[in-house]
Amino acid sequence: MYRTWFQLLALLGGLWLSGVLRVGGMEVSTPEEVEGVNGTDVTLKCTFKSRHPVSSSTVIVSWNFRPLDKGAEESVFFYQQEPYPPTEGRFKGHAVWSGDIMRKDASITLLDALPTFNGTYTCQVHNLPDVHGINGELVLRVVNKATVSEARILLIAVGGAIGLVLLILSVFVAVRFFRRKHADTDFELQTGNENWKDGMEWEHVLGNGET
Repeated sequence: MYRTWFQLLALLGGLWLSGVLRVGGMEVSTPEEVEGVNGTDVTLKCTFKSRHPVSSSTVIVSWNFRPLDKGAEESVFFYQQEPYPPTEGRFKGHAVWSGDIMRKDASITLLDALPTFNGTYTCQVHNLPDVHGINGELVLRVVNKATVSEARILLIAVGGAIGLVLLILSVFVAVRFFRRKHADTDFELQTGNENWKDGMEWEHVLGNGET
């Protein structure tokens, strides 16, 4: 009986301890997706939190890359007390350190980004003895030029169409207004001339009558 209770307590203790490690482990954060323009510099942001004090001698950062075609995983960058940029492969001469360990920033920058850089990037951070936690992961898309969302394109198209319709209506109303005003002016002039002629004829008739 005592053995059973001991085994139960040991099991509960193990579950509690594993829960503490998971909750209190490293927290690594990255954006879900990053878009860059071909030939420009693209920063891959990665920040972290740790239960233990942070220093340049305790933090280890590893960046890895997995291409879209599900090929073999490649090393992109390594940091341990100092940056170690890649010396071979597709990222040679492209990957540089742009983080700050004391600010809990493990970011890197890809210089002159190429379409071959499209894929999934993993940011792994250890702060000894804190080595448990979930890695940060982001997807990079390198495009030929900056893209505009379909919603924004639709909004611009609708706005342009409404603007064009309002412009046409404004011109139509203005033309109608000036035509009506011109017609009223002509009518007034014609009426005035007719009244003047009638007046002249009456004066002529009256003048003949007096003589």
